[in-house]
Amino acid sequence: MDCLLIYFPECREPAKRLAAQMGLNSAQIRLHNFPDGESLVTLPEPLPSCVIIYRSLNQPNGKLVELLLAARGARDKGVANLIMVAPYLAYMRQDRSFSPGQVVSQKIIGLFLSELFDSLVTVDAHLHRVKDLGQILPGCTAVNLTSSGLTSRYILESCSQRPFLLGPDEESIQWVSGIAEMAGLEYGVCNKVRYGDTHVEVSLPVVDLADRHVILIDDIASTGYTLANVAVSLRERGVDQIDCIVTHALFARGALKLLKTSGIRRVITTDTVPHSTNRIFTAQLVAKVLKEFI
Repeated sequence: MDCLLIYFPECREPAKRLAAQMGLNSAQIRLHNFPDGESLVTLPEPLPSCVIIYRSLNQPNGKLVELLLAARGARDKGVANLIMVAPYLAYMRQDRSFSPGQVVSQKIIGLFLSELFDSLVTVDAHLHRVKDLGQILPGCTAVNLTSSGLTSRYILESCSQRPFLLGPDEESIQWVSGIAEMAGLEYGVCNKVRYGDTHVEVSLPVVDLADRHVILIDDIASTGYTLANVAVSLRERGVDQIDCIVTHALFARGALKLLKTSGIRRVITTDTVPHSTNRIFTAQLVAKVLKEFI
C-alpha cells in the first residue's frame, strides 16, 4: 500500500529519519499562526489512502488542536488508514483523581486520540496504575514501545567502565531495572518525597558509590529538580563521574543549566522530543512496528 509520512515542522529531523528507515516519502505539514492565536493547518497534496502523522506531544495544548485539524482534514481528503506516531505521549501521568474535582486527563486525551486515529505508536509512555495502553485508547491499535534496549546499547558502547545505574525515585524502577538487566549492570533507586513542582527531597540507596561512575536514568525530565538533587547528594557522597540519560527531554527553561550546575557531566536523551541533547535515535525501533500497520 502506498503510504506517506507527514510531520509538523518542529519534528522534521526525527520524522525524516523514520521515513528514511521505512523507505517512505515524507512531507511537512505547514502551519500559520494568526495574531489571535488560531492556527491554519495546510496538508500536503495529494494524500494517499494511508498516512502517518508524526508529532511529539510535549507542550501539548496547542499541538492537540493542530493535530485535530490535521487528522480531520486528512479524513476529509479520503485517507482510510490514519496512523499517529507520538514518540512522547502527553497527559499520561494524571491517571486518577488525586483530590476531589480533579479531572482524569489520561482517560480524556486517550479517548480524543483514539477517535482520530486507527493506530498509534508511542515510546515509553508514563504509565503507572494503568499499564495497558489499549485501555487508554479504546478502539485504536495502540503500541507502547520501550527505548530500554537502545539505551542499554548506548551505555555499553559509550562507557569505558561499568557504571552504576540509579533511578531518582520509585517510579523510575521500571526503566532503570530494564536497562540494567539488558546491559548486565548494577542498579538502585532513590526515595523521593515531593512537596511541589520545584521542592523535592531525595535519599540515596544504601550502596557504596565512592569512585563509581553513576548514570542517572529517568523517563521524563521537566524542571530537572529531582535529578539535580540526586546529583548533589551523589557529589556529597564522593561521586565525581555523574551522567544522566533521559528518554523524554521536556526541559523547562533553565532545566538543562540546573542539571549541569548540579554536577552532572553529560545529559543524554532520546529523540522522542527533539533537543540538542538527543544522542539515542528511535527510528529503527518505531519503523519495525509501523511496518505492520501499512
